[in-house]
Amino acid sequence: MTDRSDPANPADDPSSIPPDALAELLRSGDRATVLDVRNRDEFERWHLEGEGIDVVQIPHMKFVQAEATGDVTDLVADLAEPIVAVCGRGEASGHAVGLLRDAGVEARNLAGGMDAWADLYTARELEVDAPATVLQYDRPSSGCLAYLVVSGGEAAVIDPLRAFADRYEADAADRDATIEYAVDTHVHADHVSGVRDLVSRADAEAIVPDGARDRGLAFDATTVANGDEIRIGDVTLTAVATPGHTTESVSLRLEGGDAPLLFTGDTLFLEGVGRPDLELGTEDAAAAARRLYETLQHRILEHPGETTIAPCHYSDAAEPRADGTYTGRLETLRDQLAALSMDEKVFVEHATSDLPPRPANDERIVAVNLGLEEIDEETAFELELGPNNCAVAD
Repeated sequence: MTDRSDPANPADDPSSIPPDALAELLRSGDRATVLDVRNRDEFERWHLEGEGIDVVQIPHMKFVQAEATGDVTDLVADLAEPIVAVCGRGEASGHAVGLLRDAGVEARNLAGGMDAWADLYTARELEVDAPATVLQYDRPSSGCLAYLVVSGGEAAVIDPLRAFADRYEADAADRDATIEYAVDTHVHADHVSGVRDLVSRADAEAIVPDGARDRGLAFDATTVANGDEIRIGDVTLTAVATPGHTTESVSLRLEGGDAPLLFTGDTLFLEGVGRPDLELGTEDAAAAARRLYETLQHRILEHPGETTIAPCHYSDAAEPRADGTYTGRLETLRDQLAALSMDEKVFVEHATSDLPPRPANDERIVAVNLGLEEIDEETAFELELGPNNCAVAD
């Protein structure tokens, strides 16, 4: 992974805030203002969002002009403090913060800017009822989640991101394990998959859902269908066919203990369900939504209530657990999510109405993930910037 952060901003600099501290601020729900000094088109393409924060775009040129006229505070007179200023790499926003702090405004600069924010990737260990260690990886800039399952000296990565393939390999090695499998639960439309990178880096076996071939899969991979098993040390991942978000989607159930852990990909989230229109388009979204309804009722909700749901994404509406992880008990989600108790007709209407914008560059990302197009690291990084937009909010 290329380090795009700016090392000139020390973590103890009171005028700057490192990306990990910003992530904690956003997760806390505390009030703050994010001041984005990039141009409008850059801001519209992708910007910070979060519960409890106000996001305001004021281009850096206005601060340059205000520095000359001496009325910097007028630019932020209506903004609540504290203010976190951001730009692409932290330079223009650093200049703005310097002016604001000199004027007595409580402001800090995001160290390394939005590039450093996109590079932030944290790992937290899940509590599992199985002889395995499971790490959940969290990319706060997009809400993407991935998983490393380690048992008996072997490891599998579920829904890996290409930008962080080195992290999975290093974390497995730290646990005296080698990555045997790199698994995608479906053909992702919001981020560039790391499956093929792990094949080349770690000599892992690529595993994708069986239906990926029907979508044009163009690289060698083992495919799994409903009921197929992947053995990792002392535990087993069992594929559960869960079509709806895409035709080939599978979930993966971790076996080996009394309470299952179910990796649901983009089928079920903590705050909603997968949107049904990305693969087939709006014309066939209703049919896909009916498949998703059947999946939820007869493939997901048939699991025991104590099953832990581990999704592939989260949004600002999702509440993390006390340990910072994004998981939930199925019985809790059944009570919290109205979509899980709707009848089919109401569900289809719910799942196909008021959908968010499609993920940025989704068609090209799908082509890359199928192996139909080759791109370099920098292009991959640029393609997947922005929110995942793969969910239907409850």
